[in-house]
Amino acid sequence: MGRSGRRAIIEGLGPLKQRLGVDFTVVNGENASGGMGLTAGHAKLLLDAGADCITLGDHAFDQKDMLSFIDSEPRIIRPLNYSKAAPGRGARVFDATRGRKVLVAQILGQVFMKRPFDDPFSAIDVVLRTHTLGGLVQASVVDIHAEATSEKMAIGHWCDGRASLVVGTHTHVPTADTMILPRGTGYQSDAGMCGDYDSVIGMDKAEPLRRFLTGMSSERFTPAEGEATLAGVLVTTDDRTGKATAIEAVRAGGKLSQTHLSA
Repeated sequence: MGRSGRRAIIEGLGPLKQRLGVDFTVVNGENASGGMGLTAGHAKLLLDAGADCITLGDHAFDQKDMLSFIDSEPRIIRPLNYSKAAPGRGARVFDATRGRKVLVAQILGQVFMKRPFDDPFSAIDVVLRTHTLGGLVQASVVDIHAEATSEKMAIGHWCDGRASLVVGTHTHVPTADTMILPRGTGYQSDAGMCGDYDSVIGMDKAEPLRRFLTGMSSERFTPAEGEATLAGVLVTTDDRTGKATAIEAVRAGGKLSQTHLSA
């Protein structure tokens, strides 16, 4: 989320990956550029910092250069159920360490979103049916970019046993429901943002407060620029089955309580 979040990734992701022995990292970058979308230049910074894949969201193309850049950079994916005319892809298989294959897919929710997107359930079903765990891929990550926790949970159960991890993005607040579902899929309703939590979901507090109190806008929203918390989720998977064997939330730096990671 904004400059603060980019700084957290650029300075903190590499050391964190090394300390935890992380093999593959997905970063949701759709608010990294001024809180709205992602520029090509900022995408390169996140990739150079250690992101193996960047997912986007409903603000995927707010920064116009992403319309062309996404076709030249295969490590960036946009939602599967976005407009069929949109450039880029909504799912891709990536190479991880030791020759392993990792599927990353992203879908947009429909509940409380500003415009109706295509059905996320049928969109992800097609991808998971053709990329079976323990077969074509050793692991798979589904990013459900949505407002409603109920819709995210439903997607988690829909994908249970067919994905290694289903993790929510979009609401900028980490949830406390990190778990392994009955059939072996790791799940968290929202990974939270990498950004300054002394804010209103990453934005400087003054203008959101003014709008809530008066119902009127005075200025544009601007991202808060204090120290960021790097927030996310760490999942360990079984190469043979692709299912999750352990999962825990990640919170490092900034205002939020810190997680005591096992590694």
